[in-house]
Amino acid sequence: MNQVKRLVHWLETHWATPAYSGWLLSGLSVFFFLSATNTLAGWLYVMSGIGAALLVIAAVLPERNLHRLRVQRHLIEPVSAGDALTIELLLENPTPQSRDLIQVQDVLPDALGQPVSHSIETIAPRSTYRWSYTHPTQRRGIYRWQLVHLRTAAPLGLFWCRRSRSAKARAIVYPTVLPLSQCPLIDEMGQDESVQIRSDRRAQAASEGLTRSLRPYRWGDSTRLIHWRTSARYGELRVRELETFTGGQELVIGLDSATVWQPEDFEQAVIAAASLYFYAYRHNLSAKLWTAGTGLIQGNQAVLEVLAAIAAAETSQSELPSAPTIWLTQNPDSLGALPYKSRWLLWARSGDASKPTVHRNTSGVLIEPERSLQVQLQQSLSNSR
Repeated sequence: MNQVKRLVHWLETHWATPAYSGWLLSGLSVFFFLSATNTLAGWLYVMSGIGAALLVIAAVLPERNLHRLRVQRHLIEPVSAGDALTIELLLENPTPQSRDLIQVQDVLPDALGQPVSHSIETIAPRSTYRWSYTHPTQRRGIYRWQLVHLRTAAPLGLFWCRRSRSAKARAIVYPTVLPLSQCPLIDEMGQDESVQIRSDRRAQAASEGLTRSLRPYRWGDSTRLIHWRTSARYGELRVRELETFTGGQELVIGLDSATVWQPEDFEQAVIAAASLYFYAYRHNLSAKLWTAGTGLIQGNQAVLEVLAAIAAAETSQSELPSAPTIWLTQNPDSLGALPYKSRWLLWARSGDASKPTVHRNTSGVLIEPERSLQVQLQQSLSNSR
């Protein structure tokens, strides 16, 4: 049975394969020919010849109907997991004849779903047909494919012909970013004196720029800070109160991608890494993502693309930086090597419900798979001194 399917597939992609009506007409033509040889009736020879001629024409025309058709693909905009991809194909007919009754099949990768088909009634001469469709996504990833099948039995419907066109596609599905209203894992890092330091850098003492407010003059204030125009208006000296800038060490979100993970736990860790990074971004913190394969990276699109493509147990290319880190791991042995004042998220392995041993004044959250990840990212930390 498989050999028959392979033969039919080969005939359809290299020449043409009979449809049901084609097999029926072939049988009738053979029947008329055999009957004519027995009876020597001329009209049976005519019927047999007409049937054979129709079969030959029907086998040639479908391939000509697909000849010179071109397929182009628009760039696919990235989406988050759970959203739908918008995929757009352009079928160009540069010939002076119309192309009718064509079935288009976009051959998606298995991880993304089943191939998507669409029927086109006609493509006008020297024109372009636009086909756009949406396809749901479930898991993050970077998906690539390139084949588009064109299939037709026009104009007689007796033979099927299929030809492939190359139209490379690259679809990026980002991990889900949870809308966190708070995150003690990040918020409490800013309270440590070792993480956030007050900078003695002030705004330029010139007359322009970064004045927070005006206040009455106090003994000892620099005369360079006096705002003379406002002082003349109020009849007393007013001075500028300048902004004081706050600087801190970089916040590193480290994903332990060199460890062997349970698949579902690793997907949760990727979602957590994306959510923590964008929570820090929304709060104007200088956050970076570290993975074993890429090292430190920064930038919204770069981080999302790395998290979309990342896989567990990848080869380590760089060492974890010495800055305080939010460490996402399933390996409790790695917690003892974290930098001072780091935080952690630990996905316990199956059957291991014991509290991890943590050193050097780090704290974190033990993730429970049966509870909501968003809730756990917003809960208070469990300290271990």
